[in-house]
Amino acid sequence: MDRRQFLATSGAAALVVSTDSVAAPLGRGAGGDARLNLLFDRIFADQIAHSPTNATALGLDKGPNARLKSMLETRPYQLARAQDMARRTGYLRQLNAVPSAGLSAAAKLNREVVLYDIATDTVAPRRFGINSAISPYIWSQQDGAYFSIPDFLANTHTIATRGDAEAYLARLDQFATVMDNESAEQRRQAARGYVAPGWSLDLVLKQMHSLRDEPAATSGLVTALTSRAAKAGIAGDWQRRAEAIVSTRVYPALDRQMALVQQLRSTTPAGDGAWRLPHGDEIYAVALAQATTTDLTPEQVHVLGLQQVAEISGQLDAILKAAGYTNGSVGERLTALNASAAQQYSNDDAGRAALIASLNAGFADMITRLPRAFATVPHRSLEIRRVPPNIQEGAPNGYYQPATIDGSRSAIYYINLKSTSDWPKYQLPALTYHEGVPGHHLQGGIAQTSGALPMIRRNAYYSGYGEGWALYAEQLADELGGYNGIERAGYLQSYLFRAARLVVDTGLNSKRWSREKAIDYMVATTGFARPRVQREVERYCASVGQACSYKIGHLAWTRARAEAQATLGAKFDLKQFHEVLKEGAMPLTILQRRIRERTQAQLRG
Repeated sequence: MDRRQFLATSGAAALVVSTDSVAAPLGRGAGGDARLNLLFDRIFADQIAHSPTNATALGLDKGPNARLKSMLETRPYQLARAQDMARRTGYLRQLNAVPSAGLSAAAKLNREVVLYDIATDTVAPRRFGINSAISPYIWSQQDGAYFSIPDFLANTHTIATRGDAEAYLARLDQFATVMDNESAEQRRQAARGYVAPGWSLDLVLKQMHSLRDEPAATSGLVTALTSRAAKAGIAGDWQRRAEAIVSTRVYPALDRQMALVQQLRSTTPAGDGAWRLPHGDEIYAVALAQATTTDLTPEQVHVLGLQQVAEISGQLDAILKAAGYTNGSVGERLTALNASAAQQYSNDDAGRAALIASLNAGFADMITRLPRAFATVPHRSLEIRRVPPNIQEGAPNGYYQPATIDGSRSAIYYINLKSTSDWPKYQLPALTYHEGVPGHHLQGGIAQTSGALPMIRRNAYYSGYGEGWALYAEQLADELGGYNGIERAGYLQSYLFRAARLVVDTGLNSKRWSREKAIDYMVATTGFARPRVQREVERYCASVGQACSYKIGHLAWTRARAEAQATLGAKFDLKQFHEVLKEGAMPLTILQRRIRERTQAQLRG
């Protein structure tokens, strides 16, 4: 899931949060801070003005920004890329014109992180002529408007007033334009060699058919409006109007996309990983650096993965033997544990409901344990939902969607329940601690509600930081007594899975492994069900490098904590260590430096 979101508003005064007062470990600023904060505010406004879907996702499509609720991104790709590059270049020029000298420690940090973030976003367009090194394809089983816009309209676009319903119809109509722009760009990029593997296009076509084959009258694009308008008591001819847009605008555009997918299927280059692309090795190196926010090479990551797999397998070996699983490799024994009837929910609506109920119970229990490890615990609700069935073929196995800034929509933790057999009971607590608390929900909530942070940094996302924290949170949950019995094997299996990702992602994208080789390795190593592993491996082919961010980030967090404990000795306070979350997300290299600085400040008293 892409959580990198800049906050902005064309009515900046309504949303600006003062950064004159900052967290105590960073000190207080004056002088240049005010100039920098004003610049941040202007960047907020410009960013949100050019990203109406982010405005809605963050609850900023109200008041002076209300017009954005009726909009999608409808600029042709090449025009949008050129304009966005010009804007980012302007941001960098303006930020660099604010000298570090005279800034407070907090402002220096904010400037450094925002400069890093904006500069990172210029690399793929400038060097490769694509929007993202991590996501190099216009269409894949998890990329494309056909995948994202229906989910956005149904689950993010809120409908509480007649104006909201009218805005929905406006966006539904623009959906056709978005798809046609996308088709034009995919055709152009395919001519350059940038098109997803054949099996991915097969999944794209299958998912497009899932959307297209439903009669317009009963399409989810229509019912997502009519059902919610009825629930809100908003009278109107919503059924007829939405159905007309879907049948005359959306479906024809989707038909054109499906025809193009079929055409590209016979011409896409062979292979599965990033190496198959023009400049593929360079793209993968950039993607790996951006995902992990480190300078580790693919070979270094691969070797580290093999080392971690061996270490974690040894820990699991002891737990499984103690539970009576003694025959075969660790992977084979985990497979046997997965198949145990005691570990299965029924693969039906009742089983799915029971599974989600267990996740809610685990979330509620961990909330009560958090004060033992955190001085700051924001009270923010979390909704747990299954991944919408129409996108579950290509969606991740689990992911988190942050709440809106104004609290009008809760955060959502999604779990892919295509088959409940993918989720043995002993594996589920670790997932909840990762996506919920103490993981993404807590980390994001602390940053989002931190009055010490400028708004541009409150929802910033770095995969190495955020996914590393969420994996560290699974370990912290163990320290807080969150696992019972064999559930601890689920937590370690989660770690084994993330270690295997280091091997598989680099294998696929740098060492030219086939998709089948990667699936075989991961099934044998982790004991996860083959269908679940296949979805994961296919994800690493579409989102290159991102899967490495989890374990690399986890190692950065645990090593930084160990270093702080060794330095502080009896003075080490776990609650105080976790207060670094109030400084917001940042690249791992900066995080490690900040933790050292905080540690030295604590030593000095």
